[in-house]
Amino acid sequence: MVYILFVAGLLGLFFGGEFLVRGAANVARSYRISPMVIGLTIVGFGTSTPELLVSLNAALDGASSIAVGNVLGSNIANILLILGLTALIYPVAVDGRRVWKDLAFMVGAAVLLWIMLLGDGLSRIEAGVLVAALVGFLVMSFLSGRTEAEETDPEALTPVWKSALITLGGLVVLMVGARLLVDSSTQIARSFGISEAVIGLTIVAVGTSLPELATSVIAAWRRHSEIAVGNVIGSNIFNVLGILGITGLVLPIEGLDPRFLREDMPWVLGSSLLLVLLAFALKGVPRWAGVLLLLAYGGYVALML
Repeated sequence: MVYILFVAGLLGLFFGGEFLVRGAANVARSYRISPMVIGLTIVGFGTSTPELLVSLNAALDGASSIAVGNVLGSNIANILLILGLTALIYPVAVDGRRVWKDLAFMVGAAVLLWIMLLGDGLSRIEAGVLVAALVGFLVMSFLSGRTEAEETDPEALTPVWKSALITLGGLVVLMVGARLLVDSSTQIARSFGISEAVIGLTIVAVGTSLPELATSVIAAWRRHSEIAVGNVIGSNIFNVLGILGITGLVLPIEGLDPRFLREDMPWVLGSSLLLVLLAFALKGVPRWAGVLLLLAYGGYVALML
């Protein structure tokens, strides 16, 4: 039964990601919004739902370090692991000159968080600043996205209500598939005698990023590079501004592990700057760069162990 659930989880990730990308692309064209903006918002924020739930539960349970660690680890994995794997399957195109505002927001969010964490946590006021920045990002994205999209010719599209249902349905199937895959993988690993620590650092840690992984890979495979890149950038922005902002408003985050400032934040900011470099220097992530991103993620995991 466990292996059946494992296969069901994989199928859920594939079909959920397929429907999410297809529906989101149609919604973008219907409302004359660029696919990049849909990737940054609906797709990027939607696939970050697991991280939001994990961080909120951790904070309410008094485990603030888990809440913050979940966000930092996810942001590192989004760029190095997810974008690396995506580029390995199909090269990802991203023109830094077109998305410089979004990249600047992503880097700025990382810098802002680093400054705030110097105070050993996040107060409700600081959390409010993060949420306000997220609102500003959303307003900027939709305003600029509509201006860019108006230059494109309208196409014969699926009705908006049907596209919205496909998008929502794909997101739900994606989440269920990720949950089934994580649970079944954990049981399989335990049956082989693999330690809880290794399971936590691998299956569970990557598990909350599976929706982003499936969505980005399928988006790139279907030649929707903007959605794939927007998914990663939008998820990273939402993780910092949205997840930690909402979590901090519900319950101030205190007593953090000093390793976040010493070890993890440099990786978060460094990986963000690396994506900026690739976007401007190479206008994307070719396969060889994807390999380098994966090697970098392997180095981060090795140092973490």
